[in-house]
Amino acid sequence: MGHALCICSPGTVIIDNKRYLFIQKLGEGGFSYVDLVEGLHDGHFYALKRIVCHEQQDREEAQREADMHRLFQHPNILHLVAYCLRERGTKHEAWLLLPFFKVRKSPGCGGVATEPPTKSYVSSQRGTLWDEIERLKDKGNFLTEEQILQLLLGICRGLEAIHAQGYAHRDLKPTNVLLGDEGQPVLMDLGSMNQAQIHVEGSRQALALQDWAAQRCTISYRAPELFSVQSQCVIDERTDVWVRSVRSLGCVLYAMMFGEGPYDMVFQKGDSVALAVQNQLNIPQSPRHSSALRQLLASMMTVDPQQRPHIPVLLSQLEALQPPPPGQHTTQI
Repeated sequence: MGHALCICSPGTVIIDNKRYLFIQKLGEGGFSYVDLVEGLHDGHFYALKRIVCHEQQDREEAQREADMHRLFQHPNILHLVAYCLRERGTKHEAWLLLPFFKVRKSPGCGGVATEPPTKSYVSSQRGTLWDEIERLKDKGNFLTEEQILQLLLGICRGLEAIHAQGYAHRDLKPTNVLLGDEGQPVLMDLGSMNQAQIHVEGSRQALALQDWAAQRCTISYRAPELFSVQSQCVIDERTDVWVRSVRSLGCVLYAMMFGEGPYDMVFQKGDSVALAVQNQLNIPQSPRHSSALRQLLASMMTVDPQQRPHIPVLLSQLEALQPPPPGQHTTQI
């Protein structure tokens, strides 16, 4: 459950016997809040995510999110600094202390990638991958293919680590990818993670999984097989490879290439995303992208989950597409 937390003076808290000073609120959404705090023992900034827990199930879900973070010490996955549960009257608050990246971003990005108030920042600066995509789009620009390949490689390495532990992210989207100090992608929001392989053996289990996906998986990034779960099937980690406007890996790649998710307009118009994802995606032509990148996207957006590549295959393809280091040249035969 984590070490006890106490409020020791106005504006300060103690977590794991370390004192933290409240600086400012960074954002809020639903039943969670994110504050910027400074560690008085090291002078570093941290993001403190506070989840309001109304019942036992909420506490269990918050504990599970913390446990998922603790599984990883990987440069492309957000790690947990500390966790604790605090009573607040008849309710509880789960507190997750997370790294605070010194990347450029305006307040309100979710609390883990915003420049502290003592540093200068403007609204056009980066935070999440989606922030960067929108920042470029506002200027009529897009990520270059070299940038896309580098970002996608880091995301795939993070997913590889998650899958190696027997889990799938299940809610992959550009707003759940932070850009770290060096611009590296860092996967966050691990609260929707569950087993990589789920064997569905009846209609009741199928409906339960479908309801879970409706609650925990962003609709425009949800894999087709999660809209209508079959009563006898296997759901595996390749849901992470399916990429929608704000959800799985293919959709993330599409958003990096074209500045919006493949089903964003469908959702905004009020049309059925569940129907749209059952058809093979028509990928727009653009001189910005090589045929190899387009083919990679097409393979990831395949409706049939059995035809989508596993992450190790994607990693091999991406590593082959990476430009040579400066000073090295390739010879075409």
